[in-house]
Amino acid sequence: MKAKSTNLRGSQTGAAQTGAAKGKKKEKRMPYAERRAQILERATELFAEYGLTAQTRALAAECGISQRLLYRFFPTKEDLLREVYDTAILGPFKAVWFAELSDRSRPMHDRLNGFYNDYLDTVLGRQWLRLFLYSSLAEADMAPNYISSIITKLTETIVTETARERGIALSVEPEAVHEIGWTIHGALSHYGIRRHIYRASLITPQAQVVDMHVRAFLSGFDAMVAQFE
Repeated sequence: MKAKSTNLRGSQTGAAQTGAAKGKKKEKRMPYAERRAQILERATELFAEYGLTAQTRALAAECGISQRLLYRFFPTKEDLLREVYDTAILGPFKAVWFAELSDRSRPMHDRLNGFYNDYLDTVLGRQWLRLFLYSSLAEADMAPNYISSIITKLTETIVTETARERGIALSVEPEAVHEIGWTIHGALSHYGIRRHIYRASLITPQAQVVDMHVRAFLSGFDAMVAQFE
């Protein structure tokens, strides 16, 4: 995935100049919270489209404000990126999903189907995926932090709950638990990438694809655990 920053610099400069000129005529005062939300929304769009190398000058122009005013809200680009991570990467994840995956009144097949269909619809959209992939290419902290804070717990929950339903006493290392969980999470995350980044896998209904991967994960689960024991 190649960032568009090479061709963006010139357009950013022109956009910034044009935006600054317009800003002098059209800039209006907005409530602090409203302006801050506007900056975050535009920043997420900009970084998702052009990568993390996109300049704050272009962002200020997009918001119709001066770069100096932008820095009153976010003193550094790092501050802005941290906030984008919290709102755009972490924000869509629903804490209730952990409780639903741990609801033993429902079969694991149903729990996994429900979670991954909702996860694909809520989280793995085009903008989220582009932002996540660009942050990975830039070796920024967004992707590693998301994996350590969310996906690690998610894979542990999925594997632990599946083992319990199948009557398997897990005696494998945590790293092995995560790898087993990644077999389904990685497959369905890449399905999201194929749909929204590659523009492929658009014909078969999502629910059918999810169910296929859920069934494959559950049918091969015992063998995967045995391999690490």
